[in-house]
Amino acid sequence: GATNSIIEYFGPGTETISCTGKATICNMGAELGATTSCFPFDESMARYLRATHRGELADLAEQNREMFRADQEVIDNPESHFDRVVEIDLSKLEPHLVGPHSPDRARPISELAAQIKDPANGFIDEISTALIGSCTNSSYEDMSRSADVAEQAKALGINVATQLMVTPGSEQVRATIERDGQLESLQSIGATVLANACGPCIGQWRRPRDNEDSNTIVTSYNRNFPARNDARPQTMNFIASPEMTVALALAGRLSFNPMTDTLTDGQGNQVMLEPPKPAPDVPEKDFDPGNSSYIAPPEDGSSMEVVVDPNSPRIELINPWPAWDQSDIIDAPIVMKVTGKCTTDHISPAGPWLSLRGHLTKFSENFLMGGINAYNGEAGKGLDVLSGETGVAVSHIARHYQAEGLKWVVVGDSNYGEGSSREHAALSPRLLGGGAVIARSFARIHETNLKKQGLLALTFSDTDDYDKIREDDRVSLTSLTELAPGKPVTCTVSHSDGTSETLSLNHTLGAPQIEWFRLGSALNLFHQ
Repeated sequence: GATNSIIEYFGPGTETISCTGKATICNMGAELGATTSCFPFDESMARYLRATHRGELADLAEQNREMFRADQEVIDNPESHFDRVVEIDLSKLEPHLVGPHSPDRARPISELAAQIKDPANGFIDEISTALIGSCTNSSYEDMSRSADVAEQAKALGINVATQLMVTPGSEQVRATIERDGQLESLQSIGATVLANACGPCIGQWRRPRDNEDSNTIVTSYNRNFPARNDARPQTMNFIASPEMTVALALAGRLSFNPMTDTLTDGQGNQVMLEPPKPAPDVPEKDFDPGNSSYIAPPEDGSSMEVVVDPNSPRIELINPWPAWDQSDIIDAPIVMKVTGKCTTDHISPAGPWLSLRGHLTKFSENFLMGGINAYNGEAGKGLDVLSGETGVAVSHIARHYQAEGLKWVVVGDSNYGEGSSREHAALSPRLLGGGAVIARSFARIHETNLKKQGLLALTFSDTDDYDKIREDDRVSLTSLTELAPGKPVTCTVSHSDGTSETLSLNHTLGAPQIEWFRLGSALNLFHQ
């Protein structure tokens, strides 16, 4: 919806949203494919900067306030300045739940119960686990609103009806909400506090579940792609606000609407929760930095040697990628053509694989494990055109082509690589011998990561050309010595029946990024 666009928020409603609330909204712009998102500078931003010991930045921003806000003529007549204007009336906005399996599958909570009753959806009402926190929704304000709901439940003698886990987004937030009592409030109704980390958001948790049946979890995380949270594609993961997630944990049911439905208190009475009161966006007594685990490097580390056991199962050293050999990419096979949503979780799954994240060779066995093959509808498997074998893991196909001295390409659909910035999603194809990724469109961060690893990130000039690519095609990218900003790349697609087609591919490589390609990677700039 916003690929290659910038989302700018403006209007009186922006001043009613805290600085950290604005940050959450901007974070989610990535799921729209946005290049970036921005809000006008206001007092909530200055307050947050001062509370986090960056008062000098607040002063500087306030001195230049007009530079960080839309011009008045833009506010007065936005249709003349933007490609698209979307008006949101915050006073009429109802709490939403999104999912499963995509942050853009949204509905107001008042509609969810009916969807759960519809067997066509296959939704499961019972919540197996509820989780709040992680990087995007664990601000002081978020945790204070969640603690408000917890305190109401405590006063009514109600504990959570399902497992509730809390992941503070930083040591600073953890220490501060422990000092100010929000953690104690959540623990008092049965919540478990986890480490300050990505945690369950990317599958880093020991989930006490013995079967592979479909189940429902509710989180306040930013992403919920299949298998992201627990490596189980059958887990239906819904996203809600932190306070809504706590309310649902108290009921243990996805169909529970705290705005209209009741809970049974400790005396057997039917009671309702109140909406949480407005919460402070920053603590009254400055943030507590907690216990820092940062270890400063030496001023001069040039004499230090990093020693890694060559037989380590978890860590390996990576040598610089080789520079481009000045040759065109000729007759490259298609390692996979993916269809539909293909996020970095599909390209480079996390979860149990994270134990190998320091060993790229082993980690890359998961390459495109979650991508859906456009030719057979299978996840992570395809045709090895050299051997003729079908149902082969994509990483094994890539290694076979690499061993035979063949560069290969991936063909992607729209907004390829959305989601987490996960750099392994670009490192793995480089390690396995890829030459280019050709897509209808890219998510910006992944596109940049591919460029940094010396891979060509190209888009079809005509998006319908995606449909022309066949499973056993060979792709040639020519005149790469003439690669230049704004100049399309010529692509020849050779079909197995002897026919061929010439396509035009666009790119967003600037002059410095073309240098990355020629050197083999952005990091190779430091090895000149």
